[in-house]
Amino acid sequence: MKKAAKAKAPKARSATSAKVELVSSPTAKPLHPVVPQKDRRLTFGDKWDYAPAPESVPVKIAPRYDLFIDGKFTAPKSGAYFPTVNPATEGKLSEIAQAGPQDVDLAVKSARRAYDKVWSKMPGSERGKYLYRIARIIQEKSRELAVLETMDGGKPIKESRDVDLPLVAAHFFYHAGWADKLKYAFPGRTPRPLGVAGQIIPWNFPLLMAAWKIAPALACGNTVVLKPAETTSITAMHLAQIFQEAGLPEGVVNIVTGAGETGAALVNHPDLDKIAFTGSTEVGKAIARAIAGRAGSPLPAATLDIANRQRARSDALYPKIPKLTLELGGKAANIIFEDAPLDQAIEGIISGIYFNQGHVCCAGSRLFVQEGIYGKVIRKLRDRIQTLRVGNPLDKNTDIGAINSKPQLEKIKTLVQSGVDEGAELEQTRCALPSKGYWFPPSFLTGVTMSHRVAQEEIFGPVLSVMTFRTPEEAIERANNTPFGLSAGVWTDKGSKIFKIVNKLRAGVVWANTYNKFDPTSPFGGYKESGFGREGGVQGLAAYCRVE
Repeated sequence: MKKAAKAKAPKARSATSAKVELVSSPTAKPLHPVVPQKDRRLTFGDKWDYAPAPESVPVKIAPRYDLFIDGKFTAPKSGAYFPTVNPATEGKLSEIAQAGPQDVDLAVKSARRAYDKVWSKMPGSERGKYLYRIARIIQEKSRELAVLETMDGGKPIKESRDVDLPLVAAHFFYHAGWADKLKYAFPGRTPRPLGVAGQIIPWNFPLLMAAWKIAPALACGNTVVLKPAETTSITAMHLAQIFQEAGLPEGVVNIVTGAGETGAALVNHPDLDKIAFTGSTEVGKAIARAIAGRAGSPLPAATLDIANRQRARSDALYPKIPKLTLELGGKAANIIFEDAPLDQAIEGIISGIYFNQGHVCCAGSRLFVQEGIYGKVIRKLRDRIQTLRVGNPLDKNTDIGAINSKPQLEKIKTLVQSGVDEGAELEQTRCALPSKGYWFPPSFLTGVTMSHRVAQEEIFGPVLSVMTFRTPEEAIERANNTPFGLSAGVWTDKGSKIFKIVNKLRAGVVWANTYNKFDPTSPFGGYKESGFGREGGVQGLAAYCRVE
């Protein structure tokens, strides 16, 4: 048999050739039409869309959730309930109990009994066992809890599943290890629990914020009354079920649900030893004023019951001033220097502001770019946000989920419009938003100055304000020119520059060549109007101890 003749390679076409042709036999029809070179750009369009990948883990949502007081689910005294909806569909998920002052009082009394009779007397090693058990159950139920958090809050399932839930379990594991080692956290001093802690958490990280507060409080020997956000209460009630399953003694953790009136009733309760709040700066200031206003106003002796008199110190006739920690708003600066690893920095920008729809108090919502690379950064950022997928939060391909509530969506729209009215240029993704639910496309504003509202006020949405700087000194000055001081980011390949900049930024947490990285061993908190006190790490333990 004759060997088949080898096909001759086609001649290389000149660089000036106007057309690109496919090589084929003379009789074969071309597989594709000839396309001019200038039009042969790689475009994704809708041909590279991901196939739907919805989370299939089934969840059971009760039609109604009661309060969790003294280890049992209890109907509110008023009989009042309010609906909670899925922000991605606007469909009703369940009804949540509205706790009034009477319910809050019962919860505080339950926590006090548990503290006096059980929890404060329990060895730290035994308290640690309960925390370990809770952590393990959270791990076992993590996929279910992730779905619940996504449905109730609107965040993408891959964030709930891959970021939030592992951190929730990690906080309980971490603080379980400290429960019988507190003396090593404060060498040469004797740590003692404070008593009953009232805790109020926001809607952006409902399970993680609960873990941040409950785990250290229990590890240090305190009992808890928790008030979750009214728009994301379902996960807290399922956490209560986990406490029951873990066999946590009755009254150690109590959960009262409701809106601002419930939070006010908790803050104003006279028998709290600690108040921990995460939320808006406005509410945090109101809480601080309310607590400070108790000083110097003696209570009538008749109001003190026998139990109070037995527990009283020399200042027993005066209102109790609880220990206070506040973790409030932020307007973080993300600083990109000319020598930064640019592609890595772009991903850091994306993570800094578009993570959880920008519903992050430490979001890098102010981007400062050194002038020499401004154009390149804007081009890369413009291209990158077009790849972000907005839509069904339960789809594992989704990058940007739903805005948590309609009022929050309106706030975002108002602030963005103010930026445009003040002369900034708005750029957004060209994605089609779902017809139902609360949505806002990933956006950024250029031409922003420090006087713009969007450069000063916390938007709490997927909106980035871009500004420039020339020198490191100018970057520091502009970054610190804000009433907030929760977090910041620095991007450069020079270690000496990192140390120089970090030491001059007035922020509680500063990330270098990364952003939005959290760990239970690391303290977190702010300066100025971003609050005071720390959560996480050894510093977070101090907030729940009386160290003598």
